[in-house]
Amino acid sequence: MKIRQDRLAINPLQWVASADGWIDPTLAPPLDGQLSVVRDAGIKALHSAVPGDLTPQEYAVRLAEYGISPAPGYIPVRLTEDATERQTFRDTAARVAEQHAALGVPTVFLAMGMAKDAERVARPAVGHLADPGRLERVRDLLAEIAGIIRAEGITPAFHPHVGTWAETEEETRFVLDTVDASVLAFGPDLGHLAWAGADAVRLVRDYADRVASVHVKDLDLGLAAKAREAGWGYRRTVLAGLWSEPGHGNADIEGFIGALPEDFDGWLIVEVDRGAQPTPEQSVRLCGEWIAKYA
Repeated sequence: MKIRQDRLAINPLQWVASADGWIDPTLAPPLDGQLSVVRDAGIKALHSAVPGDLTPQEYAVRLAEYGISPAPGYIPVRLTEDATERQTFRDTAARVAEQHAALGVPTVFLAMGMAKDAERVARPAVGHLADPGRLERVRDLLAEIAGIIRAEGITPAFHPHVGTWAETEEETRFVLDTVDASVLAFGPDLGHLAWAGADAVRLVRDYADRVASVHVKDLDLGLAAKAREAGWGYRRTVLAGLWSEPGHGNADIEGFIGALPEDFDGWLIVEVDRGAQPTPEQSVRLCGEWIAKYA
């Protein structure tokens, strides 16, 4: 299928991949430096993350100076019994949704978040310690936060993520089957679903009418399977070379995109959680070359 040119974007995580196999936002270079590289790679839209020192309007102007448009960003939440922490998640969701509305971006990805010491970070991608009661609480939390996002006029898209309490195909289906489509859309990530052994193509086909936007990641499926079987942790698997630039791994990207409905008008956002190239800049350029195929 032909993806709309104004719906092709990147979330340049390459810059924030830390030496220990995690993500560290403090590693990001100044915004202008990122935008210059993204522009020179021929990429015309960027995952939205409004810096704390800019208003959404100022952020949009900065992007426009480089010929770049804002694309859907990301809201992570976690299960907690702490009322203050839970309120922080609510407030953050409302703020990010309000920013998206100001930017004119109609969708945001909604996921369960991770922590370095989490049980599924130690044993990822296999549904470790699966518990129906906890999954119901996860569902309820996602539905609650989705309602807050909807109140700002933004569509929340559920994003299953390895290392969280919503990572497997079974858990993905449970959330989507028990939260009404009018509340929660679907924002699948090819890489995280494939790492967990899910059939991402079938999921997209089965929930095609709910897919609002997607993340495209490429990976080494053989390494993912080896890591699941051997019980490797999240960071060990990443550091072993799990991720690659699109077209440089063996995920079924063509099948994933081809499963989207013909009238799909959501965003296709490329992510490389840890670049396989010597520098983030080289990685972003390869992403731009892949995106150009669909432009």
